[in-house]
Amino acid sequence: MNKPSPAVSRPYPELTWVALITGWIIGCVIAVSIGYAALILGFSIEGSELAAILGFGVLRGILRRRSIIENNIVQTIASGVNGASSGMMFSVPALFLLGFGDRFDSTILTFGCIAGAFLGIAFIIPLRKHMIDYERLTYPGGVAVAAILRSPGAGVRKAVVLLLAALVSAGVHYGTIETGVSNWNLGALIGMPEYMNGIWYLSLMTIGVGFIAGRGGIAFIIGGFVAYWFLSPMLSVTDLFPADAAGETIDRPGPLRLLLYRPLGIGMLIGGAIMGVILAAPLIVSAVRSMQKAARLATGISTEEMPIKLLYLAVGGAAVLLCVMAVTSAESVGLGRGVAMALLGTLWIWMAGIILSEAIGRTNWSPLSGMTLVGITLLIVLTQAFGMGRDDSIVAALMVGAAMCVAMSQATDLMLDLKTGYLVGATPRKQQLGQFAGAWLGPIVVIFVIFILNESHGLGSDKLPAPQAQALASTIDGIMGGDVPTEKYIAGAVLGGILSAVMGGLGITVGLGFYLPFNIVLTYSLGTLSRELSDRFMGKTWSEEIGIPIAAGLIVGEALVGVGDALRIVITS
Repeated sequence: MNKPSPAVSRPYPELTWVALITGWIIGCVIAVSIGYAALILGFSIEGSELAAILGFGVLRGILRRRSIIENNIVQTIASGVNGASSGMMFSVPALFLLGFGDRFDSTILTFGCIAGAFLGIAFIIPLRKHMIDYERLTYPGGVAVAAILRSPGAGVRKAVVLLLAALVSAGVHYGTIETGVSNWNLGALIGMPEYMNGIWYLSLMTIGVGFIAGRGGIAFIIGGFVAYWFLSPMLSVTDLFPADAAGETIDRPGPLRLLLYRPLGIGMLIGGAIMGVILAAPLIVSAVRSMQKAARLATGISTEEMPIKLLYLAVGGAAVLLCVMAVTSAESVGLGRGVAMALLGTLWIWMAGIILSEAIGRTNWSPLSGMTLVGITLLIVLTQAFGMGRDDSIVAALMVGAAMCVAMSQATDLMLDLKTGYLVGATPRKQQLGQFAGAWLGPIVVIFVIFILNESHGLGSDKLPAPQAQALASTIDGIMGGDVPTEKYIAGAVLGGILSAVMGGLGITVGLGFYLPFNIVLTYSLGTLSRELSDRFMGKTWSEEIGIPIAAGLIVGEALVGVGDALRIVITS
């Protein structure tokens, strides 16, 4: 009998215990870092590339393991953990902002978000072969991660650079905490009018996010500069600054933002999100066709994919958990209303997850916040049709909506990771198992971070503005007939819709520039400018090999110190 070849008897390690544990640890670090940044900046960045770099540092740099596909599993598990960060940071803080922080069961919410994560994964797996093998959608983020995995030597160097940058960022942020100096009023030093708000936020993390976003963040910067360096001077010249109840002119940046720019920014977020959904309508037709083709092809791919019966089990079990979450979210929900909410949530997860996966595959842009906004609005309308009271209606809709948002985030993340796996020769079934293995941990980590940050600094504060959740809370207030500046929201929504019609996502990013404090926008612009200068004078290769790892390290270092300080405040208070 012939002996098996070495390649057969000793296959490359892929889904191993080392990969699983490493992926969990890295995933927790990324979920905390990106989630913390999302509460400040209002948007999140893709975590797969950061996970791949850190994975190289651990697997190849420390453990001396050399399997590319094992590192691919590490980043799949880690990004699966991180999938909850944007999903929950865009939705759960709205419960606190609306005054319901003590009205919901955090344990039920966490298990509901885990159920949502499993639903999103299980729904999207049958589409892998169609979207990636047959349609060959681009998925630029997945391609970028594959490029990292294929450069093993560069991967270790990137990890070292990232860790060094993280130490610098952590030290700087610790210094701002100890001294209490987190802003620099350069405008006052050079005689700039106060209404132009020449204050800079001392944050290396914000610079890092701007560098990674590159030209994609220019619209965000334009929004802030239009508000404070164009509209404010125009209001001053024309003597049209608003006045308060006592007749005093409001021309200071803080009050002016609260009265004028923030409502306009929220309106632009809402209008841009709705337009994004409208523009995605053709993808709905494509999504239905994709499901039909996937169903016809299912019998021939059993060796590559997870067993379809196991996916049915995951969908059924997660849907039951979602139903339990809905029923127990508020006393007045009851079984019938809870089942109806769970069915609506499950249907929206399926539809929106497919649309988002196809959108990010074609454009590298995911209108997650818009899909979340629409989904929760549908739940609010449903609960109101059932005659539920205002408070129970909001709590139930936001809890189920948070699970939906996590599901949609997981669906898009998995497709990006499967594209990477396709390019590096990974086994789809093992990647899918890896995503499931990471998805349960994310909601546990993120809900802990949310409670710690709310207890220490307060969600919605200047330190943690939570822009997406603010927009969601304002939308809910409007639906419920709350006291909101309707005319400013409408004006912003129209402008945001027009901008998003011109270019996908434009209304949302410009709206964030209006909404956020201008000191954050100014510092963010340094990151974008640094990326432009780096690409031009150092070359794009340098930016990708050295610049992005430095930027990622700046994010991780500051975020971990920020969350650690919040934990210290809670423990010592």
